[in-house]
Amino acid sequence: MTEPGGMRAADLLARCLEAQGFDRMFCVPGESYLSFLDALEDSTIQTVVCRHEGGAGLMAAADAKLTGRPGLCAASRGPGATNISIAVHLAEQDGVPLVVLLGQVAKWERGRGAFQEVDYTQMFGGMAKFVREVNDPSQLPEVVARAVQAACSPTPGPAIIVLPEDMLEEFTSAPVVPAMPIPRAGVASADIDRAMAMLARAERPLIIAGHGVGSEEGRAALSRAAEAHGIPVALTFKNQHLFDNASPLYAGHLGFKLPPAVIEPLKKADLVIAVGTRLADTPTQGWSFPRAPVPEQPLIHVHADAGVIGQVIAAEMGLAADPVAFLQGLAERNAELPAGRADWAAGINANARAMRDKAPEARPDGLDFGHMIRALAAKAPKDAILTMDAGNFSGWVHSEWPWDGTTQALGAAGGAMGLGVPAAIAASLRFPGRKVLGFCGDGGVLMTGSELATAAAEGATPIIVISDNGYYGTIRLHQEKAFPGRIAGTRLKNPDFAAWGRAFGALGLTVTTPEEAAEAVDAALAHDGPVVIHAKSSVEAISPFATISGIRAAATRAAE
Repeated sequence: MTEPGGMRAADLLARCLEAQGFDRMFCVPGESYLSFLDALEDSTIQTVVCRHEGGAGLMAAADAKLTGRPGLCAASRGPGATNISIAVHLAEQDGVPLVVLLGQVAKWERGRGAFQEVDYTQMFGGMAKFVREVNDPSQLPEVVARAVQAACSPTPGPAIIVLPEDMLEEFTSAPVVPAMPIPRAGVASADIDRAMAMLARAERPLIIAGHGVGSEEGRAALSRAAEAHGIPVALTFKNQHLFDNASPLYAGHLGFKLPPAVIEPLKKADLVIAVGTRLADTPTQGWSFPRAPVPEQPLIHVHADAGVIGQVIAAEMGLAADPVAFLQGLAERNAELPAGRADWAAGINANARAMRDKAPEARPDGLDFGHMIRALAAKAPKDAILTMDAGNFSGWVHSEWPWDGTTQALGAAGGAMGLGVPAAIAASLRFPGRKVLGFCGDGGVLMTGSELATAAAEGATPIIVISDNGYYGTIRLHQEKAFPGRIAGTRLKNPDFAAWGRAFGALGLTVTTPEEAAEAVDAALAHDGPVVIHAKSSVEAISPFATISGIRAAATRAAE
């Protein structure tokens, strides 16, 4: 909409977002940004209408993980903004570029405690990288461009643009500001020289790789660098897919609270090279490896954000640089391997394989969820995309799937429940010709599972696989460790999830045995539409590496 005095701010906002490369926005509509919704009708940006702001934000975050570009979502003022905050937190924890548009009360109402008024600077100041309320429509183009730049660098994260409803109806002649360059720190030859000198002295080096090398280029560089110098590679939480788990250099997955048998051999490393990871508490096992504040072995820490390096763990060599460029630099150098390095790599790999090679067992109280994963892995297309909600069930996906370094996988390192279904829908919309497998527990799936209605509306065709053991499984595991035999607040009364799926128009399948798992996989992969597989899982097999009875017995012995 235009007038002699210029363009309506709502229409200018749509054009600004187009100029930044956005092609899809996830939202729940609200009266505080009606004029912007109207403007989107004349834009090239697809509007995906969701059933909850949490689902919309998680879809946008998943879309960003898939494309490497910022995701875009919108919510109305007050309740809408609070609902979408889970996605803001996930984006901060996982380092995901996300732009969030939030409606706001009219400018003249601000500060009066108006209906649904929230001060978003206070609300999101501790989570978001950028929070800007736009009261002058002529500032919109610059704010949008700077929000995208902030969301993308140096550590990606959430950026929030606040839109007073009356501002969107004002007119302006301000020109669109094009996308601003995203700064990238290079790697000097001298830095590679120094890293090579440290590597030459190390008989037992270890690479810890995180999401900063998650691009196709990054995975290739990681593989080449590791192979060139015979360095085992350990992968940070929810990044199991970055490196071929069948490689003789695979060193394991640094997930939650690993058994001592997994982590103790890694601590024998005499050099740690951390690339593309902030070395947060989960992959470092509570900052015990590398140890904070001063590690027991020399540490090379490479991250695009200088503020991350040395923040908790001192690095002998801290390099604010593109981790992919660093790995490429290492891969291009030739060096003679120390005599003991091959034995070190073989021992670490054998330890990692021992954890992966544990076969699922028959259980009297339900299906060992490993059978479900193995059945899917045996027949799913190689280019399938996997999404994972938070919960113990994901341990089977981590350990049983044949990760070869090429599969695309989406999980939440920040531990937020509810990502599985929205992420699967976002992936199906972004790549409609590929199979998308969304793994959920019975707790998380009902947090955002209503987005199956969005899948039906938009033509998305994910296969949702639900592990139903009748408990909040992760909490039950911790409960058994702390209070063995005392079950409080973790039991769940669940619906028939197959019937629930059919209510949304999905094919609903129930699995109780390994044989039924194989049959369900065949039916699901052949179906041209969304699918819900209800796997009735064992609670005794509370995780791939622990049982309820074993945890209870150990906790009881410790208390005696």
